[in-house]
Formats: sequence, C-alpha cells, structure tokens
Amino acid sequence: MRRVLIISDAWHPQINGVVRTLECLVSELADRGVVTKVVGPQDFRSLPCPTYPEIRLALASADAMARIFAEFRPDAIHIATEGPLGFAARRACLREGRSFTTSLHTRFPEYLRKRAPIPERLTYNVLRWFHEPATACLVPTESMRRQLEPLGFGGLVSWTRGIDRKVFRPLEPIVLDLPRPIFLTVSRLAPEKNLEAFLDLDLPGSKLVVGDGPSMPELLRRYPQAHFAGLQTGEALARYYSSADVFVFPSKTDTFGNVLIEALACGVPLAAYPEPGPIDVIADSRSGVISEDLREACLAALSLDRQDAYRRSLDFNWEACADIFLEHAFEGRSEENMVDVAA
Repeated sequence: MRRVLIISDAWHPQINGVVRTLECLVSELADRGVVTKVVGPQDFRSLPCPTYPEIRLALASADAMARIFAEFRPDAIHIATEGPLGFAARRACLREGRSFTTSLHTRFPEYLRKRAPIPERLTYNVLRWFHEPATACLVPTESMRRQLEPLGFGGLVSWTRGIDRKVFRPLEPIVLDLPRPIFLTVSRLAPEKNLEAFLDLDLPGSKLVVGDGPSMPELLRRYPQAHFAGLQTGEALARYYSSADVFVFPSKTDTFGNVLIEALACGVPLAAYPEPGPIDVIADSRSGVISEDLREACLAALSLDRQDAYRRSLDFNWEACADIFLEHAFEGRSEENMVDVAA
C-alpha cells in the first residue's frame, strides 16, 4: 500500500482553489487505496498572515518535518505551497536526501506586486530556486508551463483539475429578483483578484458577486449598485452559478481558476482576460469569450449556448488529475522500494 505525504500551507479551514484541489485529490487517492496525510497549519503553532489574518502562517522547522517523515514513513512527498511549511519540508527533504515533487498554484510574484513594491523578477528567482530540486513541478495549465520555461524553471508538468459533479451541475436557479442579464463572479474578495475590473464595467442588467474576504467592506462602499451574496458553498453555490447568464473572471494572477470549470459544469458561459487558466479552459471551444476588453467579452458571451459550456466541462475530471500526480510522485520507484506497512 502506497503512502503519500502532502505538505501545504493552504488547508482547512481556508476556502480557496488550492484547498479544493488537494481535498479532491486526496479523495481520489483514497478511492485507489493510497494512504494520504496532509500536513497543514493546523499541525503547528501559527500566526495570522499580515493583511490576511484568516490565513495562518505555521511556525514549522525542518526538524519537526523530519519527525513527521519518520512517523508517517511516506513513499512519496509532495510540497504543495511555497510558504513556511513548504520551506521547512524542502529543507528536511534535502537534508535527508529524500526526493519530492512540488506544485505551483499561484502567480505569487504578480500577487505580491499587488500588495508591496517588490519586483516580480526577484520573486520569480526565489520560486525558481524553491522548485529546482523537485523531481517534477506540477503546474495547472500548459499556458503556465510555457510562461515559466523561459524563466528557467525545469521539470514542469501540466496538471489538470476536475469538478465535483455531484455538486456542480445545472440546477434550479435562485429567484434573485435582479434585472437581466446577470453577470456573476465567484471569488475571494482580495486585491489580487482584480474585482474592480469587473465592477467598473458598464454592463446591462446586474452584477452579482459571491464570496468573502478582506476587500468586502471597501467593495460594498465603492459599488453600491452591485449585489453581494457573501460566501456560498456546495449546492447553494451551484444554484448561484445556475442563476447567472455569464460568469466573469477578471483575475490576472490565478494560474487556473477552479471556479471557471464549476461555472461551466452549471452551464454558464465564461468571459475573461487572455490569461493562463481561461486560455486553457476555454481553448477552442465555444464555452466562453477571451478578450483584453472584458466588457466586450461579457457582452459576446451572452450569445453563447449554455449546452456548449456544459459540454466543455466534461473534459475536466479528478481521475486525470490523480493519474498525473501519481505518475510523477512515484516516478522511478518500484513496489519493492515502497514501505511495507503490513510488516
């Protein structure tokens, strides 16, 4: 029986794309008989992240990680994030000569530049250094892989995402009593999500925002004509998707955007900037419109067929995500080299 240790600075109770990806991956691995442990901030003393107190920064050390390695006896180690836990795990792996894979979920240099005057080039240098020892670095899209390769990143592997189809599917719309058409975005409400680019648009009908985050008070003040539904999850979120005419994705820092394929699974066409994530999700399908003019994309998406959006969602599944993960996590390892947990 194979044993996988995943180290992630993003884990419950956080709600974001990284957490959703990992929890769905863990579920798929369990169905295949893989024993998985996720090490997150909940396993250590932690401090609130400056400007983002709902995110906890773990006070972890390489020695503490080494003890976890010894207790769990993993056959494969995956470092999911470049935070305090990721750095501690990296140090422990290199010190003990353990191989590991990593993943890059966020365009962190662009994200950080939104919050502080730090040149993106410097942050990319740190990221390249962080991922360099990994046997593989999993990135969400082919577009992201093509962007990182010229920057000197090696071992890059495109790693798809999936959808929980028991939850995200065309459902009975919520009676919102809003003028049509309804342009929806679902997002953490934070500066790096570029929500103002959506809320500033001159569009017919209504703008609907689902989500919560540190920017909520400011957005409520600045955009009284927009409608804010707060944080929604599960079937309630799927019903909000199903109620919209167009799903708008204004982010320029996300590497994928799980919300894109959730919207498609509910039959909602997309409007987005030409960025990694939307480029790969929409591809050559008629599921959405990509343009540097986001208003133009929103209006053009109104004429798209909801069935085309739904059909495009069928190209994404967690089985393929797990296949890629396992292929690279255990690359070059034989069953004889795995830990015999029955021994």
